[in-house]
Amino acid sequence: MNPARMSLVARSAARSLHVQRRSFAVLAREPTVAPIIAPPAVKSSYSPLQNAIAAKEPRNNWTKAEIESIYNTGTLELAFAAGTIHRRFHNPSDIQMCTLMSIKTGGCSEDCSYCAQSSRYDTGLTATKLSAVEAVLEAARIAKENGSTRFCMGAAWRDMRGRKTNLKRIKEMVTGVRGMGMEVCVTLGMIDDAQAKELKEAGLTAYNHNIDTSREYYPEVITTRSYDERLNTIANVRDAGISVCTGGILGLGEKPEDHISFLYTLATLPSHPESLPINTLVRIKGTPLAETEPLPFTALLKTVSTARCIMPTSIIRLAAGRISLSEEKQALCFMAGANAIFTGEKMLTTECSGWEEDKAMFERWGLSPMESFARKVVEVAP
Repeated sequence: MNPARMSLVARSAARSLHVQRRSFAVLAREPTVAPIIAPPAVKSSYSPLQNAIAAKEPRNNWTKAEIESIYNTGTLELAFAAGTIHRRFHNPSDIQMCTLMSIKTGGCSEDCSYCAQSSRYDTGLTATKLSAVEAVLEAARIAKENGSTRFCMGAAWRDMRGRKTNLKRIKEMVTGVRGMGMEVCVTLGMIDDAQAKELKEAGLTAYNHNIDTSREYYPEVITTRSYDERLNTIANVRDAGISVCTGGILGLGEKPEDHISFLYTLATLPSHPESLPINTLVRIKGTPLAETEPLPFTALLKTVSTARCIMPTSIIRLAAGRISLSEEKQALCFMAGANAIFTGEKMLTTECSGWEEDKAMFERWGLSPMESFARKVVEVAP
């Protein structure tokens, strides 16, 4: 080969090598997989579920049609989406342990068809007077020693009218439990704005007043207290600056559209409930609902999942009926967004999973007890 030809080949080889080196350098600087990016901004063209996944904060203008669309998503797909949302707003390993004590049992004048404490039904329950303050505080100390960080107290009354002495004693209980560094919640039936303010001044963290079911199905379950009376009590609690704890009971004979309507009421409150207990019916002999067919687990899972999608910052509590769920079913609910349980000796008058049993479950599934007043809401990227 003549010298000119050799020079041309050499220059061509050099250019080829330079291009290869430049290509390798570019590849070295670029990731080999697509980078993780924040969810896109909410767009009206997205499905309601896609909008829920993309949301950066709660919204209160949900429509029933949107909630129905989410609820009717395939169960596993819905649970996965809810788990994705849950991990954006919460530490998924944190589960709050709560204990609920009956401080005044039975003798209630209401006709709630599911309740063992109604005086209208023969359930074998003996009515009691309000518990002594020190007995309640001792129960709270035991609960705290066993890992509970929220102590709840329930009294079987229709309302607090004419109960000034009882309210005074309950305020002492509230102050005492708060003095232990625990969150404290009470459920005392209907209260007015003045009573709510008194409880707030005593240190009350939250007030529970469930709406139970959908507005449409409610008259089939209760006739002695209206749906709007329940909402009025919730408004009094909220206006007093107390955290609202409100949820309902599944398995009362309602249909899926009632689950949707029930969630719609909660998701369109002026602010979402801080605490959302989801109960499944515990069938009590002597009550009108004693022979009701058990609720399919998928209905519970879909309700928990939908609640997490549309109320991303609320604490969702697996409440009454949890004792009938296997660990695997509970784990599915935790993955889908449930992040609190009731634990201890009893839940009012019904059986409850115990502290040691639940702590062992936490150990097996890599869960951690949530501390008092620790919501640990994750900062969502802009």
